[in-house]
Amino acid sequence: MGRIGEVQAPAATRDALARGRLRASLVPDLLVEARRIVNTVIAGWHGRRKRGIGENFWQFRPYVEGDSSRIDWRRSARDDHTYVRDREWEAAHTVWLWADPSPSMLYKSTGASVSKQSRALVLALAMAELLSRSGERIAWPGLTDPFTARNGAERIAAQLMHAGDLPAKPDLSDIRRFCDIVIASDFLDPVEETMEWLDVLARHGVRAHLIEVADPAEETFPYAGRTEFTDPETGDKLTAGRAEMLGDEYRLLYTARRQELAGWCKRLGWSFTVNHTDRLASDALVRLHMAMTADGGYAGSGRAGKVVA
Repeated sequence: MGRIGEVQAPAATRDALARGRLRASLVPDLLVEARRIVNTVIAGWHGRRKRGIGENFWQFRPYVEGDSSRIDWRRSARDDHTYVRDREWEAAHTVWLWADPSPSMLYKSTGASVSKQSRALVLALAMAELLSRSGERIAWPGLTDPFTARNGAERIAAQLMHAGDLPAKPDLSDIRRFCDIVIASDFLDPVEETMEWLDVLARHGVRAHLIEVADPAEETFPYAGRTEFTDPETGDKLTAGRAEMLGDEYRLLYTARRQELAGWCKRLGWSFTVNHTDRLASDALVRLHMAMTADGGYAGSGRAGKVVA
């Protein structure tokens, strides 16, 4: 049977320098792609605008007894109701972004348009572009501190291009309450390990948005006949005489892993989205936008999150 997938990497796949050079070569084109995707969804993106402390007008609303807001007498004089003037909340929000740089993300099957690494980076850079345009603070754990800039995506892209060997799992302990974090990964590690890594976010009251980047071949397991499987993380190999005999059990375990992780996120009030590399990246951005603009959702708030397959 024909080749179903391969790892998209230089000859020294597991060499940190080779992976860094590959990432650096990808980033400029991926930044262009991220901006193209942003321009297709920007009409529906309106940040997290709401009433609060600020200088700009937000809305008129009817006065209620005990309201501490200032009555707008000019607006009230136009009809029989009394109105107050609300200002727009202008405090910038901090959103951390991270795309998994581990070797497993380099996989790309013949049924996919891009590798998982490319899709994860595009999603992270697209979010950086959207958030920067909205005036929010953005950051990348282990790479940048939170900052506000109109060219935020470009600045993060430049940092990624010149970064050395990035950790497979960055330290998240410095991310504090009321921040958001967007994590794009294949989440193929054992669920217990993923939960242990992300538990610090739950304890700190951070709202997380997980995007599982999935290759269609990983989900459907279309292998048959004698097939050699290689672990991209360790290099270990497994040879199956009749690979199709493993399909049912593999798909059961693959689905169970996703369901357990999604259920855990829901209990914490986090969002969990699946984006397939043979589908549009903009699909994930729209779903992520819905989750990030929803009220509440911080750990400990008792509100349910969103799970989108």
